[in-house]
Amino acid sequence: MKPLTIVFYTDSYIPAVDGVVTSIVNFSAELKRRGHKVYIFTSGDSATRFKSRNKNVIVIKGIKFKNYPQYNLALFPFLSSLRLYRINPDIIHVQTPFTMGLSGIVSAKLSRIPVVSSFHTLFMDKSILKEYAPKNKYIKNLFFRYSWKYTRFFYNSTSNIIVPSDSIRRMLQKHGIRSKVHVVPNGLNQNYFNAGVRGGSLRRKLFQGRQDKIVLYVGRLSREKKLEILIRAAKILDSSIKFVVVGDGPAGEYYKEMVEKSGLQDRFRFVGFVTHRDLGRYYAASDLFCIPSTFETQGLVALEAMACGKPVVGASKFALKDIIKNGKNGELFAPNDYKSCAGKIRKVLNNTKRYKYTVETARNYSVEKMTDKLISVYKKVIADNN
Repeated sequence: MKPLTIVFYTDSYIPAVDGVVTSIVNFSAELKRRGHKVYIFTSGDSATRFKSRNKNVIVIKGIKFKNYPQYNLALFPFLSSLRLYRINPDIIHVQTPFTMGLSGIVSAKLSRIPVVSSFHTLFMDKSILKEYAPKNKYIKNLFFRYSWKYTRFFYNSTSNIIVPSDSIRRMLQKHGIRSKVHVVPNGLNQNYFNAGVRGGSLRRKLFQGRQDKIVLYVGRLSREKKLEILIRAAKILDSSIKFVVVGDGPAGEYYKEMVEKSGLQDRFRFVGFVTHRDLGRYYAASDLFCIPSTFETQGLVALEAMACGKPVVGASKFALKDIIKNGKNGELFAPNDYKSCAGKIRKVLNNTKRYKYTVETARNYSVEKMTDKLISVYKKVIADNN
């Protein structure tokens, strides 16, 4: 197959850190390694330009979405079309459903370029809207009323959609998405996350050499991530079980205050943002990984933990049900139930050697294997467009 020229359109890109950005970075690197050309059209600011430092990243000036700062809303998104004509891509891949995403779809249709869209996040979920929609009750009611209508409009505008898990495919089809849906999970970079990573020295540093058990959480500190479930679970678990929280976000202070009010400050370490290069050491330093979120479309952090040989305790909701298999690579607990969460943490810590299929599970999601699937979708979409 001849090398492809691919254009990604996204409202979220570095220096933001989220699943969308990780997916774009991992896939674009692997596509370029195979000889394909990848251009990224993104909304952003001077920080985006500085961090990118890549002539194939075209930054359209945007303003930050106040309540969701990892997204920039492009002020003049259709300026990207002027560059698109010179690039002459084989396919456009729209990553997000906001201003840049709309620009990508319109540009593709006007230029008769094949287009595929990705569904990464449950932005229409009520818990997300309650947290991030404008505070004005009339505007918030509009968000509640029209979020799914907009979702159907946007994703039915492309004939092919990529989703990261089968549970999300079923959800979209249940809510009236008529386009063809392809399941292509986000690829895992196993250069950073593998069973060979060592975390012993970090473990001793985190809790001053004590031989306590360590439960790790990695992710954005925002209310929809349900970190309060883990904090409440900690209160009923043995005091020898410690907790490390990696990440930052709008609810960081809220969760730190909750830990203090619960009298758990000696058992929790909030370490903030950690680079991918260092993150593997945190997985390696832990005994298990816990993800209490109930809105994961894939749960890439769960796979990162498994790649480092760690069992995962997660809420039995959406994509986590597709990844976590009880007794094999972790345990599922009842969503929003801190007692169930505590029970499963206790169960895993009492017999961590039982969970032998963590690394094997993660290998199935390597970026190399997932890029094979992605290219297969591209080829089908291009062929159907000819």
